[in-house]
Amino acid sequence: MSAPLPGGVGLSALRVYPWEALDGLCGGSPHLHVCCTEAYLVVSGSGRLHTLTTAGFEEHPLGPGDMVWFTPGTIHRAVNDGDLRVLVLMQNSGLPEAGDAVLTFPPEHLTDRDTYLRARDLAGPDGVPSAERARRRRDLAVEGFTALRAAGQAGDPKPLEQFQAAAAALVTPVLEDWRAILDTGAAQAVRQTTAQLDALAAGDHSHLREAAVIRQERPAQDTFGMCGFLSAYPIQP
Repeated sequence: MSAPLPGGVGLSALRVYPWEALDGLCGGSPHLHVCCTEAYLVVSGSGRLHTLTTAGFEEHPLGPGDMVWFTPGTIHRAVNDGDLRVLVLMQNSGLPEAGDAVLTFPPEHLTDRDTYLRARDLAGPDGVPSAERARRRRDLAVEGFTALRAAGQAGDPKPLEQFQAAAAALVTPVLEDWRAILDTGAAQAVRQTTAQLDALAAGDHSHLREAAVIRQERPAQDTFGMCGFLSAYPIQP
């Protein structure tokens, strides 16, 4: 028997990139999520989370046991100060994998979806993702993030507003696909719980006889994620 993770969430183990960027900081690619709240639970190591919203720039220290979460629209950058490892919880499992995250590339890479996808792509002529291309993509996102942060700290909100508008436009073509993912994931979990509550209210507890235990081994294959080497647990374990 298989079952989705509780509440239709996504779960990944993350080793934040140790690669140094042009500003001297090691870590991942700044980006935002359009529809999903994300949570970091620090397993080991040390680092920081840089965030940028309309309220301004913030830096959040990260150490073992720390947890921080952020809502859609929060630009975030994981900074690795020493072997930072995190468990990542994602709202609406399936949406992040379907493109809910938008990287903070400079404006010329955000003009249309095809241009953006070319800049985001990690596969070279051989079709295989590489660390070199992941690092180049990270550096491009850091370049854009640095400009957004500088503008915000100078009191100019326009570049951030323009990035938010560009991010929304980039995902518009796939919104109907996202609705289907939501309907079979998080929305289905809500419907199931609602049905269970209705059944219990009517004196029916038969769903308790369907109890099951599901175990999932940690995925062995690390992929090049936005923030680091990612081991994503299947949506349907």
